[in-house]
Amino acid sequence: MSQEQLAEAYHLIDQANSKDPNTEEVNGKSIAKELIYAQRMTETLEKFDPNASDILKIAARSQHICRWEIPRNSYSMDRVGYLKWREDLKKFHASKASEILEKIGYADEQINRVAFLLQKKKLKKDEDTQTLEDVICLVFLNFYYESFLVKHSDEKVIDILQKTWRKMSEKGHQAALQLSYSVKGLELIKQALS
Repeated sequence: MSQEQLAEAYHLIDQANSKDPNTEEVNGKSIAKELIYAQRMTETLEKFDPNASDILKIAARSQHICRWEIPRNSYSMDRVGYLKWREDLKKFHASKASEILEKIGYADEQINRVAFLLQKKKLKKDEDTQTLEDVICLVFLNFYYESFLVKHSDEKVIDILQKTWRKMSEKGHQAALQLSYSVKGLELIKQALS
């Protein structure tokens, strides 16, 4: 596996994600939502695990690849619908990433490993799956938590924080506590952890 291959994988994943019709304002520029999300995943992984394998780097970059193609509202708007949507998304992301990796000559075992990670298999038991989950949670806390908490009740936010915390490793917890939060954001985290 070469650096050229990794760069090409990033390029093709970004190309796919740049088609996201949903955008986010970043430093006064409008950027495709999943493109900026993918870049934040990479940036966070590099800080959290500087020695991450290329396989883990690709899984992080393609974590939400083309997510908008399967909208949440195409499933029933209840817990069952939500869980089914999440399950289908994991398979969809794994399949999208696999197509790209096949195109640029990755070996089957490498492609299968990326798909395994994207489906969050063996969370808490597989080190790379756990690292990916930690990075997902850190990206949420660092970039999306503050805008999430103003839209939802304190009870809901505390519940989400507790679920997020349970998915993370001790190393993930330590990294999460190093992030900076608003007064309200920190208050809810303290309540969630008490």
